[in-house]
Amino acid sequence: MNILFAAPEDAWGGFLGIVRTQLPSHRFTATGGFAIDRLAGVDVLIPTMCPVTRAMLTQADRLKLIQQCGSGLEGVDIAAAVEKSIFVANVPTATSGNAESVAELGIYLMIGLFRDARGMARSLCAGRMGQPQGKALGGRTVGLVGLGGIGRALIRRLRGFGVRIIGIRNRDPQTAKADLGLDWVGGPEQLPELLGQSDIVFLCLPVTPASMGLMNRRTLAFMKPTAYLINLSRGGIVDRDALEWALSDGTIAGAGLDVFWEEPPDPDDPIFALNVLATPHVAGSTDLSMQGIVAGVVENIRRLEAGRTPLNCARQ
Repeated sequence: MNILFAAPEDAWGGFLGIVRTQLPSHRFTATGGFAIDRLAGVDVLIPTMCPVTRAMLTQADRLKLIQQCGSGLEGVDIAAAVEKSIFVANVPTATSGNAESVAELGIYLMIGLFRDARGMARSLCAGRMGQPQGKALGGRTVGLVGLGGIGRALIRRLRGFGVRIIGIRNRDPQTAKADLGLDWVGGPEQLPELLGQSDIVFLCLPVTPASMGLMNRRTLAFMKPTAYLINLSRGGIVDRDALEWALSDGTIAGAGLDVFWEEPPDPDDPIFALNVLATPHVAGSTDLSMQGIVAGVVENIRRLEAGRTPLNCARQ
């Protein structure tokens, strides 16, 4: 089968090379960038960060499977794919080690913001020792918007810091409160309450039409001026212009971003001159998650080859 990888050959730690060694009888092609020029003659598409539109799928004369190397399928027109009898599948966060990896990077960003990593770098360059003074985590309130795989992995890691943990969940928040042992859990309509209580807010919810632009001028204004926002989900959940306003105006104290409004973001974007700790969409990129994601992708390609239904297919 012809398999198209919509990314540079060496993206995500050589993911494509690892898959290629496990499936030596198939032909793999990398696009060289995060773009798809054509789908003619392609049996399996690994879209990575590229959108897959209805118009694009009109070129698909042989495509049988759109297999994401991760969980995010928000860029895929699933309805159009289903109409053409194309399977659309992902590798769920909770089963691949991805949730644990993303949560660990979230902890890194949290500590970096509280201890002023940017200020430490400036002090070291200037030869100033003992500066800046950081903030301790004990006794702070951490708000989790989303209590799925990543949210739960964060909860396990946060407990050792002596923080109060609260959350937002779409369905049955009181059951989640009891099951996860949290101090408070509200529904989506109670987001302002969570934002007002939290010293740090983690976004770890799926991107949907309802969550796009969730953090905007109105919602950011509910946060404490001393609070930090960390986005581990998708860039579109945070309105870029509203975030720049909140940071420059002192509405919030800082932000940690692993995902962006466009990817890759412009390195000269003035928002990065503000108190932003940024990482290049690597939260899920570790040796642990790589093993799990490769296993999921390889399994589905083998299932397709054998005439079996792939696992973790999306439904429209």
